[in-house]
Amino acid sequence: MQRQAVRPTAAAALALAPLTLAMALAFAPRPGQAQEAADGLQLDQVVVTGSSTRSTKMKQSLSVSSMDGEQLSKSGATSAAELLRAVPGVRSESSGGEGNANITVRGVPLSAGGSRYVQIQEDGLPLLLFGDIAFGTADQFLRADANTERLEVLRGGSASTLASNSPGGLVNFISKTGSEQGGSLGLTAGLDRRLWRIDADYGASLGKGGSFHLGGFQRIGEGGRPTGQNLESGGQLKANITQKFQGTDLSGYVRLSLKALDDKTPSLMPVPVTVSNGKINTIAGIDPRSAFFITPSLARDLSFNKDGAYTASNTRDGLHVKSTAIGFESGLELGNGLSLEEKFRKSSNSGRFIALFPADNANNGRAAFFTGTLFNTSLDNLDNVFNDLKLSKTFAAGDGGKATLVGGLFYGQQNVAQTWFWNQYNLTLSGNNAQVVDASGKPTSAAVAQGWSTWGGCCTRSWDVQYTQTSPYAALAWERGPLNLDLSLRRDEQKAHGYTLAGDNAAQRWDAASQQRVDYKVAHTSYSLGANFALSRDLALFGRASNGVAFSADRLLYGNPLDGSVPIAVNEIDQVEAGAKWRGQGLSLFATLFNARTKESNYEVTTQKFTANKYEASGLELEAAYAIGNFRLNAGATFTHARIQASNDASVVGKKPRRQADFVYQLSPAYSLGDVELGAALIGSGKSYGDDGNSITMPAYTVVNAFVNYQLNAKTQLSLSANNLFNALAYTEIEGDGHAARALTGRTLRASVKFEF
Repeated sequence: MQRQAVRPTAAAALALAPLTLAMALAFAPRPGQAQEAADGLQLDQVVVTGSSTRSTKMKQSLSVSSMDGEQLSKSGATSAAELLRAVPGVRSESSGGEGNANITVRGVPLSAGGSRYVQIQEDGLPLLLFGDIAFGTADQFLRADANTERLEVLRGGSASTLASNSPGGLVNFISKTGSEQGGSLGLTAGLDRRLWRIDADYGASLGKGGSFHLGGFQRIGEGGRPTGQNLESGGQLKANITQKFQGTDLSGYVRLSLKALDDKTPSLMPVPVTVSNGKINTIAGIDPRSAFFITPSLARDLSFNKDGAYTASNTRDGLHVKSTAIGFESGLELGNGLSLEEKFRKSSNSGRFIALFPADNANNGRAAFFTGTLFNTSLDNLDNVFNDLKLSKTFAAGDGGKATLVGGLFYGQQNVAQTWFWNQYNLTLSGNNAQVVDASGKPTSAAVAQGWSTWGGCCTRSWDVQYTQTSPYAALAWERGPLNLDLSLRRDEQKAHGYTLAGDNAAQRWDAASQQRVDYKVAHTSYSLGANFALSRDLALFGRASNGVAFSADRLLYGNPLDGSVPIAVNEIDQVEAGAKWRGQGLSLFATLFNARTKESNYEVTTQKFTANKYEASGLELEAAYAIGNFRLNAGATFTHARIQASNDASVVGKKPRRQADFVYQLSPAYSLGDVELGAALIGSGKSYGDDGNSITMPAYTVVNAFVNYQLNAKTQLSLSANNLFNALAYTEIEGDGHAARALTGRTLRASVKFEF
């Protein structure tokens, strides 16, 4: 049902301001030191993500972080989702492997997989219209490689009005375009896990304003866990060509881009554990940091496809994604303060998700085997088309003031078609050498239950739905002296057309009588209002209030009728934030106080439950950078007080949302000594609860990634890196009944050589 929004007020934002001002003044530079201010947080960098005007971080009333290519390479991250763990305010559970990560911001709940409230973009357009498609999350179709110039991450702010389905924030991976001539060739080898990978990129001028960039990677290996099989296989190729032009009446650029991704990586699921007095305990023979149950004993799975025929799948394919995309982009200065921006991309996305999910924990580890449900999900069609057209007019306003009026139209069409058929298998309690057995414990290759009957036959499904979203938006920005103000509005209108189908357990085929029509419309108007005031060149205060929505796609299917006869539930966030930005004496600091209220409806696959909850989270987000001599330090911390305010399960009201720690932090020190550079990235989390009832505690942890670089000559660098250097056992999630939990992968070591040219 549609719920009445609770709007933040200006008074709420003002209530946060005194503490923010006191913090800012406490760090204010002494007279005469402004020119010595460091800019480790790149506060003079122009923000292009979630901003109505192109201005610097220092002038924007936004909480935005950026990482350049060098920072990305030194993070020790092995996936795009793991990169985000280094960003303050972002909660990224990267324990699922290369994709299928859970991502949110600032205490906004993670009640479903994926990134419901955070949109992941590539060059300013979404990878998928929805971030929480079951088994088809946006990060699966993204690979951060040598093509990436930088990463921008916006928390809160105008993300709700300048993009769709992104009230929590925006994550934008920005590609190189050949504006700087040169390239690189990198070779990486696993030292404790079989891995061979090659990365390459090159960009250059074509003369007369033209440039190009081409790059990608190819790899083969067993993945981050000791699987003994080549489960990583594939790569990516990206290319773009840009033409800039300068005329009397018209100037700007046009760009054509291409992308081809075909990659297989292992999908990492929770493993059987036990819980005693609220504490998670491992089971003998199963290490959550390394266990992987897709062994040669479970090499083939027979499933039922959308066309009504059985098909055999190679279980070693794991997460197999295919994506081809073509894009067009232009930015034109039309004269008299008028500018036009156009972004277009058409993508063809498909693949398969295969992973084993424990259905029990072998009677608390006392039995010889456990039963696992093999999530064999065909990503039949996740194709999409996106277009974002924006017209801006800048003009004089007031005594020395300047205003920019922006009008835009976003159009998106997203297909969501999947087929689920989940057989069940019995497997022995051996983390990396599990054997398939029958009910008596004898070796077999057969399933103990076919997908028709798994979990009561709930999840043999096939659907094909097309979602069309049209979103006009407008913004007004005004600047005069030290003051910047902005207001933006967005109207999201979505239509859904398609069908759902369920399996017939008795007849073991698709049940034509079960077909349900999907045909509905839903709409929402969002807003964002912000102000930024510069007290000096190196100190600024800002505040913002915003409201936004995230529409759901497949999470609504197989529940209430979706034929337009009943209201459609939406997921809504109201936010206020106030903060300060300061730099000086080798230090730069970003501090933001925030409050977020969330109202959502959700369906969770593994529990088969529909929920409707309200949440509230308040906290403090800190980001800092410091440099002195050869030493550099980037740091971040987020303090969060979050509670469930209302729920259809009254027993969880007043409890902490699942997996939400009160305190998380990031530290990235680095020191250069001649041709040698030593560095690390520490990611820490306080304890949290694994369930909304707060009965299972996930302990605090610190994960350390480290690297050593040696500059052999001006163009050649040797590197050693370790991910999870101290092999920390870091749980990121546990099932509500405590039978299975997922943890970050244990220690992995790599060596690489990089040639620049």
